[in-house]
Amino acid sequence: MRDRKVQWHPGFVAAMSLELAENRENLVFEKEYNLNTKPLEIDLLVIKKEASVQIGNEIGAFFLGHNIMEYKSPEDHLDIDAFYKALAYAGLYKAYGQTVDERKEDDVTVSLLRESRPERLFQYFAEHGYMVSNPYKGIYYIKGKNMFPVQIVATGELDKAEHTWLGALSEKLKKQDMTELLKKIRQLTGKNDRELADSVLEVSIGANRQIVEELKGDASMCQALMEIMEPQLLLRDEEKINEGLQKGLQKGLQKGIQGTIDALRKFGHGDLEIKETIIEEYGLSEEEAARYF
Repeated sequence: MRDRKVQWHPGFVAAMSLELAENRENLVFEKEYNLNTKPLEIDLLVIKKEASVQIGNEIGAFFLGHNIMEYKSPEDHLDIDAFYKALAYAGLYKAYGQTVDERKEDDVTVSLLRESRPERLFQYFAEHGYMVSNPYKGIYYIKGKNMFPVQIVATGELDKAEHTWLGALSEKLKKQDMTELLKKIRQLTGKNDRELADSVLEVSIGANRQIVEELKGDASMCQALMEIMEPQLLLRDEEKINEGLQKGLQKGLQKGIQGTIDALRKFGHGDLEIKETIIEEYGLSEEEAARYF
């Protein structure tokens, strides 16, 4: 049983950046792209810097100039209404260009990602005349009434070796999967890639705590896990220590101010005079000083 809610979407954004690492310099990643006003947010918007860029990743092979990506965690449903909501986002995105028809209809795609294939939605497609093709393992192109090109990616069906990062966003990882993930992370050298991988790993660990317990019995893998997570754990410890120090200092300052007020009152000084004194001595604003009276 997990002790806190897994934050899937940051892990998804990190995973996609790693998936498309080969072409990253030619792409712009806009996470939680705001459509006019909240809560209309696209999970991830990927924009090609140059139309001629060819993306080698199977998921990115579908991309045009502007690519809207919506991620559904294992807790979320991908039904026909969610399908149309993503298309609506694409329509709004196309309409909100800076000039009329700046974003061309034939230059926008929609990608919906979910661990398992949404069988009821695929049944709806079959019953309503949509055409579904399967060009790559786990990737489905949807053609029919939709205004924009759409692909649905079942991340649990993708080739694990080719799509390690998206495959790691699962509650069903096995010990071998986690072991391979740790090995791949250890092979990364760039600071940005390591930070992205840490985000993916944090989701994987949060969703598969039983695997972490199993790894504790494997000395080499446990060591690998600690090497990867140690900088993150140290940073969190440092943040907690600094937070504790700030609280302690604040508490001590408040105690000192209150002691000064009590002493001055004992010697017959009025509140107005006392307030002026603590403002000068402790560098308080009028509003901060007023809280002590």
